[in-house]
Amino acid sequence: MGHTVTEKGTITIPVGVRRKLGLAKGSQVEFVETDEGILIVPVVPLEALKGVDRAKTTLVREMIHEIQEERSRDAIEE
Repeated sequence: MGHTVTEKGTITIPVGVRRKLGLAKGSQVEFVETDEGILIVPVVPLEALKGVDRAKTTLVREMIHEIQEERSRDAIEE
């Protein structure tokens, strides 16, 4: 099933796609060109990402600590 582009270049995104992508009135999307076609990618506001890594906080802190230790060792070796 095709969709018609209006004179102003707009199209209606089918309700099933909007639901799947979590799009509502005012949502922003990007169009990404690939070899297979065009992807519609929702733009996630930074505010929505706050706390997203809460379950991995310990792991992230350990990784940061490791990186800092490696950099310290590298600085001493130079």
